[in-house]
Amino acid sequence: MTGNGRPMTRYIRHAAAFCALLLIALLVNATRIQLVQARSYDENPANRRHTIARYGQPRGDILVGGKPVTGSKDSGEQFRYERTYRNGPLYAPVTGFSSQVYGTNLLEGAEDDILAGTDPLLSPLPLWNDLTRARNPGGHVVTTLDPAAQEAAFAGLGDRRGAVAALEPSTGRILALVSTPSYNPEELSGTDSAVARAWTRLNQAANKPMLNRAVRQTYPPGSTFKVVTAAAALDAGVVEDLDEPTKSPAPYRLPGSSVRLTNEVEGCADASLRYAFTWSCNTVFAKLGVDVGVVRMRAGAAGFGFNERQLRIPFRVSPSTFDTRVDQAQLALSSIGQYNTRATPLQMAMVAGAVANNGSVRTPHLVERTTTDDGDTVSATGQRTLRQAMNPATAVQLRELMTDVVERGTGKNAAIPGATVGGKSGTAQHGIHNSGTPYAWFISWAKADDAMEPAVAVAVVVEDAEADRGDISGGGDAAPIARDVMEAVLTP
Repeated sequence: MTGNGRPMTRYIRHAAAFCALLLIALLVNATRIQLVQARSYDENPANRRHTIARYGQPRGDILVGGKPVTGSKDSGEQFRYERTYRNGPLYAPVTGFSSQVYGTNLLEGAEDDILAGTDPLLSPLPLWNDLTRARNPGGHVVTTLDPAAQEAAFAGLGDRRGAVAALEPSTGRILALVSTPSYNPEELSGTDSAVARAWTRLNQAANKPMLNRAVRQTYPPGSTFKVVTAAAALDAGVVEDLDEPTKSPAPYRLPGSSVRLTNEVEGCADASLRYAFTWSCNTVFAKLGVDVGVVRMRAGAAGFGFNERQLRIPFRVSPSTFDTRVDQAQLALSSIGQYNTRATPLQMAMVAGAVANNGSVRTPHLVERTTTDDGDTVSATGQRTLRQAMNPATAVQLRELMTDVVERGTGKNAAIPGATVGGKSGTAQHGIHNSGTPYAWFISWAKADDAMEPAVAVAVVVEDAEADRGDISGGGDAAPIARDVMEAVLTP
């Protein structure tokens, strides 16, 4: 027994060791797949497990004024939960869409990890979630929007093409972001043929309802850019007294050119900066831009945020541009918001906000904070200064000039009882030989008479391609919309 038992015992030990090696190899391979190759398997287009899991639970919500403007409904399909939207067209330029077929954009895209429940910050044990492939409930995104301001902007634009951006000058909190015409993002939720038809129709529509004109479309800012030129001239000492003649001929021959620039109003020859700003004398500001020079004009525009290519709110904002490779004639036109000068409505709201905030441009942001599904804060957006656009003393002078525009100039339609309002109107030419219907602009800020500082800065642009050319004016078309938005913010 003893002699025969020893070889048997040895065989058993060898077999046990071999089985242990196989078990170890199996565990190592499973660990390699779970930890090393998991991402490649997850991202493999043939793997639908991730997509099924993504839509297997309700998505977190986007909140405006403490209330959700999004939701989820159980479709009973494989991609189970479909996105729903309350007042979809009103908030589409903010929320964007979340589609099982076409993905996400705007806040739905920028905050996708929070809303889908995949952000590691939502879990107290993120490594455990990685190992178990568990998914947290979707978190929420709390926006900075003022619902009353958003509604006022949307109602003011009505059926016209255009956009409104409003922000709080002292913090950069975005209070309204509207683009018209708009669309209902809920049309893109689900997987049936109606979704594909809606996608095709929306993308092929001539009026581009899916274009976010407030942050993704740039326009020639026209005379609203004169705020930037005035700031550069005052900071550079080219103008030292608001009421002194500027030695500006009218008409003004563009340097090195036979083209003569004219004005829409009388009294612009040698006008003071105050008069030229109040009544929008092109000749004065074109010459001022040339006198300031391209280097200082470029620096002045950059101070407000022009040529900034990294701005996100948190989704991407198209850069506003001030062309720096110009001759003097082109610089003159650039300085009155023409030639290659382009701006988003958000950028022009930042210009008005800088005047209201002692020359400081605060970084605009749309998200106040993100939270777990039960309301615990995950992250909060800090308030930062993006640029110092001008000297504080210059900002004081520009507030005076912008107030004059509303009290006695082209911006009377923006006046609000019980508040100090500053504004600047603009009519921007565009198209071949300026043949297109001009864009109507108005930028402004407002401070309640009993408040310490301005509460809101607004930019409005109205494209209104159906209007007669003579019916377009910043003071007539855009100023009343700006007034309604500012009043909505100032009203308790």
